[in-house]
Amino acid sequence: MEKLYTGNLKLGIIAGGQLAKMLIQEASKWDIATYVLDQEEDCPAGSIATRFVRGSRFDFDAVYNFGKQVDVLTYEIESINVEALYQLRSEGIMLLPDPSVLELIQDKGRQKDFYRDNGFPTAAYQHFASKNDILMAIEQGKLHYPFVQKQCKEGYDGRGVAVINSDADLNKLLDAPSIVEDKVDVAKEISVIVARNANGETKCFPAVEMEFDVRANLVDKLLCPARIPDRIAIEAQQIAIRLIEKLNMVGLLAIEFFLDRNQKLYINESAPRPHNSGHHTIESNLTSQYEQHLRAILNLPLGSTQILTPAVMINLLGEPGKQGPVKYEGLYEILAMEGVKVHLYGKKQTRGFRKMGHVTIVANTLEEAIIKADNVKQFLKVTACSPN
Repeated sequence: MEKLYTGNLKLGIIAGGQLAKMLIQEASKWDIATYVLDQEEDCPAGSIATRFVRGSRFDFDAVYNFGKQVDVLTYEIESINVEALYQLRSEGIMLLPDPSVLELIQDKGRQKDFYRDNGFPTAAYQHFASKNDILMAIEQGKLHYPFVQKQCKEGYDGRGVAVINSDADLNKLLDAPSIVEDKVDVAKEISVIVARNANGETKCFPAVEMEFDVRANLVDKLLCPARIPDRIAIEAQQIAIRLIEKLNMVGLLAIEFFLDRNQKLYINESAPRPHNSGHHTIESNLTSQYEQHLRAILNLPLGSTQILTPAVMINLLGEPGKQGPVKYEGLYEILAMEGVKVHLYGKKQTRGFRKMGHVTIVANTLEEAIIKADNVKQFLKVTACSPN
């Protein structure tokens, strides 16, 4: 892209959270001007963007007017006014990934249908319009325990999901259009991030393994590389490449998989953007996911995804029951540890299970990194300042 090195390229990012912040940090290395649209002036990316624009990503006019100011438009979250994106695309704004991909991913029901209709492995599922429809299906013997309900829209960061194992869990049911999946007997959860540029070049990052905080259904710890057989890792990458090509997508696509106890892979869900399961790439890979996203959307040659060092990534989540101005305990202790890299997102207020930052631990072996990560978790806590 000829404008890349002129210093005049304006990259717009819809939403200004931590993903946008880390994308801006990479863009600054290439002298790219960054514009951010967000409703909150103190969002993580707001203070480091070349220009911050206050506005709602749900509002047609705010998204449309923002998009008209930039050369290339991308996003860090799926819940956006997609009609404004289609209008911008029709007027020639370079918008990547394409709104058609975003619109598909926004709806978990449509997303699952796409996997099924195109031969991608995914858990068996049914569509339901309401909680009452689910209860009726159970009563009629058309739906059996255990199952997982996923709200079709607006579910993210562990929200919009209900795991139903028995009658005792029915109070957890969500009253919204949703899909209900057969519960997979999960041995591991893994993620593969794949990039594709407009020339059709694709590159995958090595598969990573995710361990979840069951209280919040959020990633607690990520291990790179995943402790899985080589054939499973290769199969996951092949599925990822086939999926991004089938979507005809340009940009970065993160695919979360279930690996069952029979060593079978199922796609859980996908996200067309930089992803929580790729934070470690800043330290552990030759090219970070953020640089790769820039390379993809600017149609540059994709970078090497080679692992430089094994790594463990820990999400820094707000302690449950703690709310208010954020306070980090244990930073001094963990910064004294070799191979520990701390990323704080700049969120001023904490609450239970809010993503406030992450720590990447690198070491000569994955086993050594895991031991160090457990030590980090003992010291580092995200709490709230006591009121005066």
